[in-house]
Amino acid sequence: MARIIAGLGSPHAPSIGALIDKGAWQEPGWEKLLDGYRPMQDWLRERRPDAAILIYNDHVTSFFFDRYPTFALSVAGEHPIADEGFGPRPLPPVRGDAEFAWHVAHSLVDDEFDLTVCQDMPLDHGALTPVSALWPDHAEGWPCAILPLAVNVLQFPVPGPGRLFRLGKALRRAVESFPRDMDVVVLGTGGLSHQLHGERFGYQNQDWDMEFLDRLQDDPEHLAGLRLQDFIERGGAEGAEVIMWLAMRGALSMRVRCLHRNYHAPLHTGFAQVIYEDMPHVA
Repeated sequence: MARIIAGLGSPHAPSIGALIDKGAWQEPGWEKLLDGYRPMQDWLRERRPDAAILIYNDHVTSFFFDRYPTFALSVAGEHPIADEGFGPRPLPPVRGDAEFAWHVAHSLVDDEFDLTVCQDMPLDHGALTPVSALWPDHAEGWPCAILPLAVNVLQFPVPGPGRLFRLGKALRRAVESFPRDMDVVVLGTGGLSHQLHGERFGYQNQDWDMEFLDRLQDDPEHLAGLRLQDFIERGGAEGAEVIMWLAMRGALSMRVRCLHRNYHAPLHTGFAQVIYEDMPHVA
């Protein structure tokens, strides 16, 4: 039987991907953020998960505002690198697991999460930034199969925090009903507080970011009970994308062990990285 061993959280800013591609891990001002990936890289090398369910949002690359699905899962055996207007990043196509992905798709639909199922879904920075940062040894191919699950956090109506938390629980049921013996991690992506447009452009709320991380670990049901508007008011319009982290947390047991936590806000976005080890047998 497949099992979830941990949940990881990562930002997905394209600037991080650009630094990786330039080999500029020690670029002044970014050291604390990029150093925050090193314990995650080491942990992944040690634990060697077989698959990662990647919860991210597409930035109008595979979808546009005239057709923007609430949830979209790629079931392909390989995911192409998207061209976001300046050429594709120099990365090999991301390895998938079609058999596992189709199982997850059927299970989620049976669990009343209606999906758009995609067999050709190029990945943009929302997916590629965290994947390339977490698995830097990808030149000869990716060591872990990736199941990209795109969530609409851009085009209203947007699913609320409770819906994302329940999605995580449905993902756990999907994983645990898959008969193959394999270890799975769930990766939630997105920046913490930030707003990139309008009167609150540049808005950041580090107090909210700290509260969010504390509650995500120990009291996720409180976060799941908030309104989307609460996330927008406290974390900014774009900062509400952290509801994707709630899906990651919903896929874990109620008790987790925090193995790593890092926070850095170098510009106008709160960036965080976490590893939560699943503890299913702890009351």
